[in-house]
Amino acid sequence: MEQIQTGPVAGKTVLITGGTAGIGRATALGLATMNARVAITGRDRRRTADAARAIRAAGGEQVDVFVADLSSEAEVRRLADEILQRLPRIDVLINNVGGYWNTRHVTADGLERTLALNHLAPFLLTNLLLDRLKQNTSARVVTVASNAHATGRIDFDDLQGEHSYSGARAYNQSKLANVLFTYELARRLRDTSVTANALHPGVVSTSFGSEDPGAAQRLFVPVLRPFMKTPVQGAATSIHVASAPDLEHVTGLYFANSKPKSSSNRSYDQTAATQLWQVSADLVGLSAPLGRGV
Repeated sequence: MEQIQTGPVAGKTVLITGGTAGIGRATALGLATMNARVAITGRDRRRTADAARAIRAAGGEQVDVFVADLSSEAEVRRLADEILQRLPRIDVLINNVGGYWNTRHVTADGLERTLALNHLAPFLLTNLLLDRLKQNTSARVVTVASNAHATGRIDFDDLQGEHSYSGARAYNQSKLANVLFTYELARRLRDTSVTANALHPGVVSTSFGSEDPGAAQRLFVPVLRPFMKTPVQGAATSIHVASAPDLEHVTGLYFANSKPKSSSNRSYDQTAATQLWQVSADLVGLSAPLGRGV
């Protein structure tokens, strides 16, 4: 007997980057149980397949799997091409992938990894998928930022930490970039059917940053872990912003605990947002961001 699809995302296609673990996996599981067609990206083929099996076991009937290292521009472009070939529609794009590195790492493109993965990857992927998103009567771009953005600053003179690097400073800058990008995207899409919002998931107990942790993470995370949110709790705001019917036309906001809130003063700097957009487009070789006439 065919399952009757009900609910705000039933039958809709939701693409979640970094959907193999932590908040991303919990987000995918939650949306799948709401009868969404879920698509996830992951860097590791085995872990991505394992996540897909878990989503199907939880009731997700349609799960699409994409494998790509989003710190690489070529991989982001290949991923976008594959998505456009395999997904006839995208109703929601959740830019969830992210990372933290205490020491400076450089990608295959010669870019600082935190900036490349946390900001440039969602910037490029969103632009490459935008025409598909705009084909819907209503679509959403949801970007997972962090309250760490409040202490972030966009250092245009040393954007990639070549002269002075700090893992925390690079991470905070990338999260501020997420919010600036979201607000600028919302402004550029104001005459379209696509909304753009950012969110803080809370302080969540995951393996985030474990590849290259700083001293503070090694010392304090084990002590604080019992007081952190679970991945399911951390995914709640992502699920809400992606699915709530009353947010269908709401754009350019920042959410925490599933409610809109003010972000930092720096995040509302439109001059910085415009400059960051152009610098980002140059770094990823995007000659016409947003494409055709937007």
